[in-house]
Amino acid sequence: MEFFQTDLPGVIIIKPRLIEDERGFFMETFQQHKFDAAGITSAFVQDNHSRSMKHTLRGLHYQLRHAQGKLVRVVAGEIYDAVVDIRRSSPAFGRWVGVNLSSKDKYQLWVPPGFAHGFFVVSDWAEVLYKVTDYYDQPSECCIRWDDPALNIAWPIPPGSRPILSTKDNAGKLLTEAEVYP
Repeated sequence: MEFFQTDLPGVIIIKPRLIEDERGFFMETFQQHKFDAAGITSAFVQDNHSRSMKHTLRGLHYQLRHAQGKLVRVVAGEIYDAVVDIRRSSPAFGRWVGVNLSSKDKYQLWVPPGFAHGFFVVSDWAEVLYKVTDYYDQPSECCIRWDDPALNIAWPIPPGSRPILSTKDNAGKLLTEAEVYP
């Protein structure tokens, strides 16, 4: 595996080593000692799997009292994944990074606690798997608006169209109004 630091400190792209032959492929998606060596020392407690249709936008999500680190990968289709630093004490507070993840490239994205996370489906549909470092806790779940003008995330939404959003995501708050990490 190779680990690449993004423009946001702590947010890391992971490129697995792919072994292919006439039967298909094999790859390791997680090995604790390699992640430890790359500075990702969190223990994972829950795996999640979502399937979404084209133009679905999920996010920007985070949990305050049960902050989750997320190891995200796409097993079918392609997404544009966005991560926002929402640690008020961070020099990168309010900055974001976007990464395309697909079943073709098989890259993973490490999103540490303290960041809001969301994605937009660019393929006909996508299946996303992510490991998390704390359990889902609905009362501590928060959402920042995907279209917050202060963030100005460059989502790859086709001109003249709107993303498909959940009720929760439609009710997201602006970063200036949201409760964030210290």
